[in-house]
Order: sequence, then C-alpha cells, then structure tokens
Amino acid sequence: MRKRILALDGREVTLHSAEAPQILFLHPADTHDTEQLDRLLKAMQDCALPFALAAFEVEDWNRELSPWEAPPVFGKIPFGGGAAETLDFVTDRLLPELQSLLALSEDTQLCIGGYSLAGLFALWAATRTKLFSGVAGVSPSVWFPGWIDYVKERPMQAEQVYLSLGDREARTKNPVMATVGDCIRALYALLQDDHTVTLEWNPGNHFQDSELRTAKAYCWLAEQEKKRIF
Repeated sequence: MRKRILALDGREVTLHSAEAPQILFLHPADTHDTEQLDRLLKAMQDCALPFALAAFEVEDWNRELSPWEAPPVFGKIPFGGGAAETLDFVTDRLLPELQSLLALSEDTQLCIGGYSLAGLFALWAATRTKLFSGVAGVSPSVWFPGWIDYVKERPMQAEQVYLSLGDREARTKNPVMATVGDCIRALYALLQDDHTVTLEWNPGNHFQDSELRTAKAYCWLAEQEKKRIF
C-alpha cells in the first residue's frame, strides 16, 4: 500500500491506500504511535476489498471527540464537547481532499470507526450525517453520560454497524464505566430492526488487542460491502 502524510488545518493525516480503493476508512488516531497504526494495517491484510485508511490526528481526545460537555468520569479532565468541530473537519476538509487525491468514484463506500472515545465519536458522527455507509464502534465509550437517551432520539444513519466490547471491560470500580456492558447491549437492541449490525465480545479488558479488534471491525464492514456488491 502507498503511504502519504498530509497536513490539513494543523492536523496530520496518515493515509495508506491500495490502488483504486473500493472502501475508505476514516480513523481518529494518535498519529504519534506509528507502530500501532502499522499493526492495524498488518492485521487488515486479508481485507475483503481494496481499501484506503486515513488516520487523522486527535491531540485532545476528551475535547475533540466528546459529543457534548460532561464532567470528568475518571481523572480530573472534563469532556469538552468538541465533536461537532471535529466532524466538520472530516466532512468539509478531509473528505474533499481524499476524494480528489485518491480519485474516488461515487461507488466508493465511506466508513468511519474508532476505539474507545474515538469509537463513540464514530457512532455519534453516524447519527449526524448520511455520508457513512458503515460505522465501527470498537470498545466504544457508550457509558458516556446521556448517550443511550440521545441515540434513542437520533437514529443511526449508517446501514452497517459493528460493535464490540471486551468481556472484562465492565469489571471496574468506576460506577459510570461499569455500565458499559448494559449500554452496548441496549445500543445493539436499538439497532437490530433497521440496520445490519453485529455485537462481538472479545476476550480481555479495555486495553487488550486494540489494533486487532479494530482490524476485525473494519474487515467486517468491508465484507458487508462485498456482499452488497456481489
């Protein structure tokens, strides 16, 4: 795959692309951890379709990825509610740049995904726009205050939805984060009637095999798209 580094509005974007990609994954990431991104791409080498993956830099996760302001759940840093600004960057700056650079056709499927709070951001983004055919929330922070009530009122617009969680993630003394299992089950139930959705349980806690879990999510989305095409 070809690797390119872009600079857009002060953000670094690491782009890996096959020739004539049929699916584009947009991936919020700490781009300083290049080894993590390399492991993710290696785990995606058997992906069902030729793809491009654009990892865009997020420096202040609690501010840039949270859909609304909320008090600290762990530590002392509150959530800043900057997701709308981040989504504007994706839709207004990043996507047009990638569409031009990669010469994407109208048939190229756009997907967004992420891990932890980035997974929540991806799910939230898929409620705000019809651009994304698929979304992956990998160990997403669905415990976020007000999230389940929000998604009951604001339906997911992506057709394919991948959800996953580690089977030990709810085993925490933090009372808010301990609700993550119940919350992801509730989200899965909300989506079952109107979406192609899966919920996968992975062994381990929140910090185990994040790249492999994310690769599984993106490959699942590619497989759904391949089924649609063929």
